[in-house]
Amino acid sequence: MATKAHIIGIGSYLPPKILTNEDLEKLVDTSDEWIVSRSGIKTRHIAEDETTSSMAIKASEIAIKDAGIDPSEINLILVATVTPDMSFPSTSCILQDALKLKSSAAFDISAGCTGFIYALHTARAMIESGIHKCILVLGVEKLTAITNWKDRTTCVLFGDGAGAVVIKGKEDEEGLISSVIASDGSLGYLLDKPAGGTAIPITHENLDSDLLFIRMKGNEVFRYAVTLMVEAALNCLKKSSYTEQDLRWVIPHQANIRIIDAIRKRMNLPQEKVFSNIHKTGNTSAASIPLALDDLYKEGNVKKGDLIELVAFGAGFTWGATLLRWTKE
Repeated sequence: MATKAHIIGIGSYLPPKILTNEDLEKLVDTSDEWIVSRSGIKTRHIAEDETTSSMAIKASEIAIKDAGIDPSEINLILVATVTPDMSFPSTSCILQDALKLKSSAAFDISAGCTGFIYALHTARAMIESGIHKCILVLGVEKLTAITNWKDRTTCVLFGDGAGAVVIKGKEDEEGLISSVIASDGSLGYLLDKPAGGTAIPITHENLDSDLLFIRMKGNEVFRYAVTLMVEAALNCLKKSSYTEQDLRWVIPHQANIRIIDAIRKRMNLPQEKVFSNIHKTGNTSAASIPLALDDLYKEGNVKKGDLIELVAFGAGFTWGATLLRWTKE
């Protein structure tokens, strides 16, 4: 009998500090109207004294409790992030130690905003192959730590947070149905953080430079994001027996409300099938999809049997989609 990967637990965490558009008006030359019209964002959460791993711990504890399992059952931890606590050890190993999951393997995945999709793709393969039985998957970011607060085109976009799911195998029942991941490294220059690695190490001379922060060519990113996310969503459906009409929910990466609206229109989906919480979270990169999925779950808007598609695009460039049947009560 075939084993399928299922989400059996979910949890999320947002830092308590909220930064409003009105707050940003005091930092840079911007306005609430300008930010909302271009991004759909009203507020975002800011991690002050918290780290990427401390947020991951809180989301994980909620997801494990929601799954109703003994934590010792988890034998693999996957953390999708571009803002790790440090270069090494990995955030996943820091999380493993905090949760006292000594029998599990752990590694980080760096795929920008598509990181959670890449992690789900990996978890599904691990479960279906029988290599691992129970996997903790996270998308977590502290993007405000690498945000240039002098650049009004980017600093208004980003927020912090963590989302986690527990994935386990079940026999002959739909769970994670299909997935696609892709990348094109030739476009990486359109969205990057140049310094801080071996190419441009941090020095006294570049310590105050903009090279240590997120850089983005917004118009070009927008164009590629819409096209490639639609492509990923449709290709993922083609790998299944389902069509757009069968979907109950589409949860896109929460990057920009105009991108989300463009995807909805190109896929000919009604407004009520596409979920967005960007107005209150901003762009949280790899955390955005699990945060949105948990929002739907906590509000009681995800029902057992719902067909859900998750789709994302991010730095790299990377993009991908996951189609799943919701099997939690």
